[in-house]
Amino acid sequence: MSETHDAGSAGHEDEYTPAEPDNVDEVLSGIDDEEAERRAASLRAGLAEYDLDEDDAALLAGMGEGFEAEGEAKLDPVLAIIGRPNVGKSTLVNRILGRREAVVEDTPGVTRDRVSYAAHWNGRNFTLVDTGGWEHDAKGIHARVADQAEIAVEMADAVLLVVDATVGATATDEAVVKMLRRARIPVILVANKVDDIQQEADAAVLWGLGFGEPYPVSALHGRGVADLLDKIMSVLPEHSAVAGVERTGGPRRVALIGRPNVGKSSLLNKLAGSERVVVDPLAGTTRDPVDEYIELGGRTWRFVDTAGIRRRVHMQQGADFYASLRTQAALEKAEVAVVLLAVDEVLSEQDVRILQMAIESGRALVLAFNKWDLLDDERRRYLEREIEQDLAHVDWAPRVNISAKTGWHKDRLVPALDKALESWDKRIPTGRLNAFLGELVAAHPHPVRGGKQPRILFGTQASSRPPKFVLFTTGFLDPGYRRFITRRLRETFGFEGTPIEVSMRVREKRSRKR
Repeated sequence: MSETHDAGSAGHEDEYTPAEPDNVDEVLSGIDDEEAERRAASLRAGLAEYDLDEDDAALLAGMGEGFEAEGEAKLDPVLAIIGRPNVGKSTLVNRILGRREAVVEDTPGVTRDRVSYAAHWNGRNFTLVDTGGWEHDAKGIHARVADQAEIAVEMADAVLLVVDATVGATATDEAVVKMLRRARIPVILVANKVDDIQQEADAAVLWGLGFGEPYPVSALHGRGVADLLDKIMSVLPEHSAVAGVERTGGPRRVALIGRPNVGKSSLLNKLAGSERVVVDPLAGTTRDPVDEYIELGGRTWRFVDTAGIRRRVHMQQGADFYASLRTQAALEKAEVAVVLLAVDEVLSEQDVRILQMAIESGRALVLAFNKWDLLDDERRRYLEREIEQDLAHVDWAPRVNISAKTGWHKDRLVPALDKALESWDKRIPTGRLNAFLGELVAAHPHPVRGGKQPRILFGTQASSRPPKFVLFTTGFLDPGYRRFITRRLRETFGFEGTPIEVSMRVREKRSRKR
């Protein structure tokens, strides 16, 4: 069994509080690397007495080797499903997933609260992006559908274009087709609602769209879907070429996120030294992220400005829905997120939700408090209290007070970004990590529960970006005790500005053969 605890998120239980102070850091500084490695090797050898599975063996075999390659998580390929409202995209999504997950209603353009799903076929995994979340509006619908299809295309390795074979290609379909012809991405044409052999003639008409053979399917009855999935597998790459961080060097990527009208575009303009992004007091005027290469602190950074997030995703309609999707996409492409919070307003539930998105994305994190120049003494007092209450779970993130409008303190962003990224990239040698765990547990043993006391047998850092640690234990560690270990990991090794994940693998001793 294994259990994961994301130390970035707020916990429900209190952290374990030691009865006595300790001198763990002092003792650690007296242990040299050779001694630390010797201790770790002995602990590692002790694991031979325990039942380990293949994953454990792979993790332990990979220790210290090819670590950077492991940090470059290879993401599953992304397949986007596009098409105008009511052609049966959601039904097809459910059919491909083999479970009812996407909302299906007779109302065209029903918005859902999830847009991407983990899917698999014939032993391969892929991510399915459903683009059904727009508001149905007679005016400008063609353009809107095409715009949203364009967003999906940016995020995908291949596209399924779904057309209703019983209706044929409409003007909206044509608008999407025109956009897809410009995009250099594989397109598979799906003629849906072909329920029997007689209707296959309807599908044949769609050859004229210029995407090769249309695949006749009935999403409702499952007819032709297996053939379609085989075709999809032949087109999708093994790993996504678009999602995730491009770790090929080059400028480090920064996602600037926050709710609408918090000053993201103003800050970007101030950093870039030009009116590059349209700034309008009307909240949410930014729709497309604009990638901007910016010189800061003598180096080039790549900033992605995102459309602000408004309302909960399941309440979102049209553009807001896509603003949220794009923020997610920007986080996926970024290495560090700067969450902009406006200090002249009370911290909202929405601010906290956006922060949670950033933490869950596993990116490095910097908090930028904007409009600091507008702060009076009374508001400052309240703000400190809000930060203490609502942002306690991200007290590890560097904080910068700035003014996007005037550019005040913008130079302070660079040291904060550097600190967060350094922590995000950080790798703790296995010897050092186990010396730390050994000393910490010796000073503060896990509380006895039901007559048993779980022990930590061995620890290793499985990856960086963000740092993930795996502890082999003889029993479950209390969440409060894990939080204590996580906090001390931060304090001892300086993980400022990155979420840390600590997971356990509970292992039992091998039964001895008589």
